[in-house]
Amino acid sequence: MTTTLYFAPGAASFLVHWLLIELDVPHALERVDFSQRAQKSAAYLAMNPNGVVPTLVLDGKPQYEAAALAMLLAERHPQAGLAPAAGDPRRADYLQWMFNLANMVQPLFRQWWYPHEPAGEAQVDAVKAHCAARIEAEWQRIDDHLGAHGPCLLGEAPSVADFYLVMLMRWSRNMPRPATDWPHLAALAARLKARPSFAVLYEREGLAEWA
Repeated sequence: MTTTLYFAPGAASFLVHWLLIELDVPHALERVDFSQRAQKSAAYLAMNPNGVVPTLVLDGKPQYEAAALAMLLAERHPQAGLAPAAGDPRRADYLQWMFNLANMVQPLFRQWWYPHEPAGEAQVDAVKAHCAARIEAEWQRIDDHLGAHGPCLLGEAPSVADFYLVMLMRWSRNMPRPATDWPHLAALAARLKARPSFAVLYEREGLAEWA
């Protein structure tokens, strides 16, 4: 069966698309047109009731949640070494970082981009200021970790968590303090952006900024 990724350029589907290329997984692409709110159409919601990207049709069944899909792809392709197996001493740290990024960092970007959602239009500036400070605190904590234990989150070799982190770093590129203001984060981004899969990803998604 054909593996199909429903994506929007630069959105959370970026992570899954990048890993499909990195892992050399044959796949088809279906662009979801956010300008037409295609992600909220009945047909799309039937696949992904959250109305966001990515959705990955895998073995004939639509699956969603970027972090979960990234972990699944890594586990299906263990030869790439992007996820510590059960019993590996790095496994606990890997799971911890994946959930930290999914639960503590990524949601803050949603609030930054759509500050009216949690608090209403009157509190937009306050929400953005609050989110910026919290995101910067996350960058500092992660940069400190990379400085002590890096260059990657689990040590020398990159894992899916590093791909995920770099996507989130890219999202900060237009913030008052982008993630690349922190030296160890900047070094990690440069390392992963140098991979051939990143250039292919940018070409296929038609991206240019932060290259």
